[in-house]
Amino acid sequence: MTSSLRDLKVYTTYPHRCSYLEDEEATTLFIDPRQTVDQTLYSNLSMLGFRRSGNHIYRPHCSHCNACIPARVHVNDFRPNRTQRRCSKRNADLQVSIRSSVSNDESYALYDRYIRARHADGDMYPPDRDQFESFLNNPWDCTEYCEFREDGRLVAVAVVDVMLDGLSAIYTFFDPDEDARSLGRYAVLWQIERCKTLGLPYVYLGYWIRNCDKMSYKSDYQPLETLINNQWQRSTEGLIETF
Repeated sequence: MTSSLRDLKVYTTYPHRCSYLEDEEATTLFIDPRQTVDQTLYSNLSMLGFRRSGNHIYRPHCSHCNACIPARVHVNDFRPNRTQRRCSKRNADLQVSIRSSVSNDESYALYDRYIRARHADGDMYPPDRDQFESFLNNPWDCTEYCEFREDGRLVAVAVVDVMLDGLSAIYTFFDPDEDARSLGRYAVLWQIERCKTLGLPYVYLGYWIRNCDKMSYKSDYQPLETLINNQWQRSTEGLIETF
């Protein structure tokens, strides 16, 4: 561990309602928001299981639960299954462009529709423009906003951070009326291919949680690596026993 990591100040929240597991409490560890962050420090923290939300870098720090397991895809070893190959074929007509900002009315309108249709029971409901921009901002000049369009119509946006060893899938929102396309699944497949193009080894998917349906899709991207006891290790189709 470098001296810069050893010297970091961290803070924990008070226990609060868990966003993923019903009837559970969560505690979150945050890097001091006054800390100067660059791509190198951000990459090193990601290797230790930290994630980004807006300007904040965090990881779960719950005293009685360790269900949130950092997960990443080793892109050179990834082989799409039949469902994923069909998903890529269904979306082969989409045009993808990369922007440096998400602060535009078109993107927010899509985000607004997505949250209202898919996450009306979540922490981001009701959608708010200020919250949208602070959550998905580009704090360290390493974020790409990947726009997926069908004949010019915006159907999905994947927010992706470029790190030294891979891409971090921050968030994806899409047209809730395009269920047949499986746009969330396709966005991950596209990021895996982009990672290969950039010559980077990993796509970081955030936290896999065994008993959370919203996180179950991450186990579809095999082979998946998970961070257990501060060591990245490869899982199998059914993932691994963690305790």
